[in-house]
Amino acid sequence: MTQFVLVAGAWLGSWAWRDVEPGLRAAGHGVHPLTLSGLAEKQEAAAGQQTHVQDIVDAVERLDLRDVVLVGHSYAGIPVGQAAEQIGDRLARVVFVDSNVPADGESFVSGWPEGRAGVEAAIAANGGFWPPPAAADCADQGLTEKQLARFLDGSTPHPGATLTEPAVLARPLGPLPATYVKCLLDGPEPSPEVTELLAGARWRLVTMDTGHWPMFSQPAELARVLLHTVGTDARR
Repeated sequence: MTQFVLVAGAWLGSWAWRDVEPGLRAAGHGVHPLTLSGLAEKQEAAAGQQTHVQDIVDAVERLDLRDVVLVGHSYAGIPVGQAAEQIGDRLARVVFVDSNVPADGESFVSGWPEGRAGVEAAIAANGGFWPPPAAADCADQGLTEKQLARFLDGSTPHPGATLTEPAVLARPLGPLPATYVKCLLDGPEPSPEVTELLAGARWRLVTMDTGHWPMFSQPAELARVLLHTVGTDARR
């Protein structure tokens, strides 16, 4: 039995995976959606980036999970990529869903140079938190009105320190067994950093014809993609 540990990106909690979970469970796998510190029902918890890494590692160890597939969406690819090297032989695979990937000494904002100033200004103006997006920020991402409303209604401000603090990696990401899921409505090509990793023998690319939040726009298809990464037929 594979154990899927699901970590959503900025502003989101474990609730974001609600419509993805049934497909994974129906195929006989364990499913563990996480809420990171400072978000959703854990809004009161202080959080920096290493807090989020530890949230993931602690969950895997507390539940004594083996054959773990860590799934990181968007921002969460940064703590997930760091946690992957810390859980050792518990790890089966990492799946980065339209996500950032960590680089030692670099942060979320340093990996997004065209948006860094805007994110840092928003954090400074909102008490140290990155405010959730407006509907206009999510245009052309394949979301129906109902899906968009669910996303926006559930989103909570994201702790800014997690976005500005640097990642800490003991080793390069290239040797990790990894799948990168590129959501094409959010751009046709992965970032240069991801493209370089995909040139390695242990990384695979999968594309989805949807936007940046596939757990809302195409949850059943995302479940199928995740099952395919571990060789499970989604029709089982």
